[in-house]
Amino acid sequence: MKSVEFASLLCSRLCHDLLSPVGALNNGIELLVDETDPDMRARCLTLLTESARASANKLKFFRLAFGAAGGFGDDVDTREARAAIEGLFGDDGRIELGWMVDDGSLNKTAIKVLLNLALIAGDALVRGGRLDVGAEKGDSMVEVVVRAEGPRIVLDPELKRALVGALGDDAVAPRAAAAWLVHCLISDNGGDVQVAEDNGVLLFGATVRG
Repeated sequence: MKSVEFASLLCSRLCHDLLSPVGALNNGIELLVDETDPDMRARCLTLLTESARASANKLKFFRLAFGAAGGFGDDVDTREARAAIEGLFGDDGRIELGWMVDDGSLNKTAIKVLLNLALIAGDALVRGGRLDVGAEKGDSMVEVVVRAEGPRIVLDPELKRALVGALGDDAVAPRAAAAWLVHCLISDNGGDVQVAEDNGVLLFGATVRG
């Protein structure tokens, strides 16, 4: 897949995820302009605040997960990755985050793999649950583990195939952009990825050069 085509996939995913909170911002502003009742105006302001926060959290997450935050080839503070995941999934209380990353920083590739696997796993928790994220540096590799557990887990088969490289370049849809990015990052860095599902638990394991 050409780099421009892959960039288009990532942009499509980003626009899809931002459409809802940005649309809510627009609706809230329109209501606020015409509303004179104090209680309704207060509700409009609450809507605007929540939508603005959701938009900012998504942008912060995608900046790290898809973009070039921190420059090229640099390590990234793992606290930024944790804050990005908490901002994306933690606001509504549906998903409880378990963080098991002791290292203060990881290379950018490992951070992107960790964030995108967390994104896929969190999206699969359609009724909420628990999302555990772990990573550990070895002598030459970084091991990343992401575990999702909840009452209902739905992992699109296309995402699973994209993660393990079972899709052709021309078959990748925007919804599989994060999974394909993980596959490309791992393939380019001499690592591998495993996917397992069993009894309400979804488990991702990946290794990348450290």
